Amino acid sequence: MLSSCPIAPTLPMTDVERTKVFYREILGLPPLTELPEILMFRCGDGTVLTLYQREASKADHTLASFLVKDIEKEVAELRAKGVVFEEYDRPDIKTINGIATRGHTKAAWFRDPNGNIIGLTQESTA
Repeated sequence: MLSSCPIAPTLPMTDVERTKVFYREILGLPPLTELPEILMFRCGDGTVLTLYQREASKADHTLASFLVKDIEKEVAELRAKGVVFEEYDRPDIKTINGIATRGHTKAAWFRDPNGNIIGLTQESTA
């Protein structure tokens, strides 16, 4: 049924202007739609990220992840633009310099201006 359908994450936002700047200028996503209460950005492989204005919500987990080829490079480039990466030191996950490694998967997380947790994930088959 849905296994061949792309999925498009939809995230809440409280500050439209800060969100526009963050996603366009910091993350480098081209805008598709910019309405007073809805922002849509083009992402890789024809996918779309949508943000809609609403009151603040509290999600303490990853809401969307970008699949990247070189996580160290992406983290360094985003840090140079002021993005702060989450650091975890828990029994189930530990980051070193913002990056966690589990088997062949590496991941990093940061928050957007609305507090949404966004991930970077690098899969390797080696």
